Amino acid sequence: MAFLSSLNIAASGMAAERLRLDVISQNVANAKTTRTEDGTPYKRQVVLFRENKGFDSVLEETIAKRKQQIETGVVNGPLNAAKNKGVLVTEIVEDETPLTPVYDPTHPDADEDGYYYLPNVDVAEEEMDALAATRSYEANLAVLNAVKSMAQTALSIGQQ
Repeated sequence: MAFLSSLNIAASGMAAERLRLDVISQNVANAKTTRTEDGTPYKRQVVLFRENKGFDSVLEETIAKRKQQIETGVVNGPLNAAKNKGVLVTEIVEDETPLTPVYDPTHPDADEDGYYYLPNVDVAEEEMDALAATRSYEANLAVLNAVKSMAQTALSIGQQ
């Protein structure tokens, strides 16, 4: 069971980092977009992660298990804590960093004062985030391969 839990953790981490890379590539692609569908400049998107286990979920699982034990009449020993289930993408939010004003009264998106606004996307920062996401993806892949290798070794021991 620990093998499967480890696989779930690594796989969810890889999926979360892949989504993060997708959002980063969207940010870079829109680094110069001064008008979106709603008429405003593009705003940088950021992916928020959290562990897929919180106190509330552990408490709810523990209460549900204890109720089930009481209903069935089998109350034996301590309850196991909820297993860690990996990484959860909670939401994708807009970065609140201010937009960059540029003075050009001839630009089609210029306001009454002659300013138009560039997105709050810093391509260098996006490159650093992409590098961090890639490294994290690679680390999760290494965990996945290590668990796979351990499982194969365990199966080969059983064959002898």
